[in-house]
Amino acid sequence: MFSGVTTRFVTFEGLDGSGKSTHLSTARGWFEDAGAPVLATHEPGGTLLGDGIRSLFLDPSRGALDGTVETLMVFASRRQHLLEVIEPAIARGTVVLCDRFTDSTFAYQGFGRGVPLELLRSADALATGERVPDRTLLFDLPPELARERGQGQVRQTKPGGVDRLDAEDLAFYSRVRQGYLEAAAREPDRFRMIDSSGSELETEVQVRNALADVLAEFSGAAGVIGASGASGAGG
Repeated sequence: MFSGVTTRFVTFEGLDGSGKSTHLSTARGWFEDAGAPVLATHEPGGTLLGDGIRSLFLDPSRGALDGTVETLMVFASRRQHLLEVIEPAIARGTVVLCDRFTDSTFAYQGFGRGVPLELLRSADALATGERVPDRTLLFDLPPELARERGQGQVRQTKPGGVDRLDAEDLAFYSRVRQGYLEAAAREPDRFRMIDSSGSELETEVQVRNALADVLAEFSGAAGVIGASGASGAGG
């Protein structure tokens, strides 16, 4: 069933505070409604080992980590994630929706921390065999707004509160955004740009349109929608 589907691995990328995680959860519901086998996961994490690494990676009480330490941590998590979760799910015919993947590492550790891009390419080749998603949704917004959301009251009241990356300064956010934009410019066929600076509903409409062709492969009825057709979930 669904053997002709070509897009199985979809990643959601963007700055902390861009709303990508909430919209991934909404998208999972669309695939479920279409009768598609779907798995939602995240990085760092997605496995017992990865979630342990994630806890250490984001915990501000652990002190400062340099970019190379961060790189080694996220690629260790990613390797386990691919072997244990992502590749087996795709082999079963499941659509995998992943909150962050290697594009995050190039943006955050490469552009944000200044780790040489060639070093990141070597680590990627070792850990993932340079695995590339079939489609990437990039949630883009001004770094000032992303930082405001990342440090806002809603974020502070969530489990874990403001993490180590949320607390970074505006210059860091700006460098990370530049890294994402350059990646999208290099691979326009893979990336779908989502302007997440507006309302939750406006963002959701863009996400639905960016996935409409993939959903249609399962349901045959998931077309492009306008604002009046969205469910209102998002954030």
